[in-house]
Amino acid sequence: MFEAVEGMLAEHADLEERLGAPETHADARLAKRLNQRYAELSSVISAWRDWQRQGEDLEAAQELAVEDPSFAGEVEALAAQREVAEERLRRLLVPRDPADAKDAILEVKSGEGGEESALFAGDLLRMYTRYAERRGWKVEVLDAAESDLGGYKSVTVAVKAKGASEPGETPYARLKFEGGVHRVQRVPVTESQGRVHTSAAGVLVLPEAEPVDVSVDDNDLRIDVFRSSGPGGQSVNTTDSAVRITHLPTGIVVSCQNEKSQLQNREQALRILRSRLLAAAQEAADAEASDARRSQIRTVDRSERIRTYNYPENRISDHRTGYKSYNLDQVLDGDLQPVLDSCAEADLAARLEALEQ
Repeated sequence: MFEAVEGMLAEHADLEERLGAPETHADARLAKRLNQRYAELSSVISAWRDWQRQGEDLEAAQELAVEDPSFAGEVEALAAQREVAEERLRRLLVPRDPADAKDAILEVKSGEGGEESALFAGDLLRMYTRYAERRGWKVEVLDAAESDLGGYKSVTVAVKAKGASEPGETPYARLKFEGGVHRVQRVPVTESQGRVHTSAAGVLVLPEAEPVDVSVDDNDLRIDVFRSSGPGGQSVNTTDSAVRITHLPTGIVVSCQNEKSQLQNREQALRILRSRLLAAAQEAADAEASDARRSQIRTVDRSERIRTYNYPENRISDHRTGYKSYNLDQVLDGDLQPVLDSCAEADLAARLEALEQ
């Protein structure tokens, strides 16, 4: 498995040379893509060199221990350190989802529960926004349909990292485990008897596609314009600024009405459409992939009821990993990392197990 690093060394050196060339940085998207790959390779190579160095130190200590038994303790300590380094390198070499290097498009939609579900959708969006702030990421609202009480019938945002990210630490790599049905148990603001109700909201997470990732033919698009609806400022409800794009070959429909101009809404809708087309292409490829690949994908099944938020007990439970904690208030305030870590660890364990079979 570690032999794969040999090929990475040449790629790493080539990337270093390309990133030092001024013409590379004239194309911001290319520079970002190369930086992400460089950061990924740098982590692997650093871990590999550390593993090699510790192997040399261990070998030297073993030779000394033959002549001087007092070095036996040092041999034991160095052997333990090398096992840790080997496990880290092994994890870094597990094949990753190609989309893990990308930013994310995140959609939250209300579901069962009417107005209460819309309010919960707003709570989920706030949780993701605050988590993103903790990570130093930028959140951009692409489209939103608000409810009467200030929640969201649906809301779509782009979550973008600033600069290059370590492997597995990009917005999509972290947030992809959020896709699915989120259930909430609490007393709704509309409940006069103080009874606990159960409602749900759905979350969809897509890797944000660049124009180079997905080719969209204008002849395959039907573009309709209509008047925006819902709360808004100047121009909303007064002009036909909202845009609906239908991708005729797949039937995928995307609409945006958040911006004041047709052009801006069209660009936002195309961003979402490209991401949905990329996700559809990946799902088609996954269907033809090995059992190991499909087992990985199941952890982010969008149709699965993945989590329960119990307000009376201040409890959050993830049904895929068995994770449970009683700090729901902190999680909703953006302290989502332990929950996501449990999902990432379960996913990594499944992929490691698949490699060993």
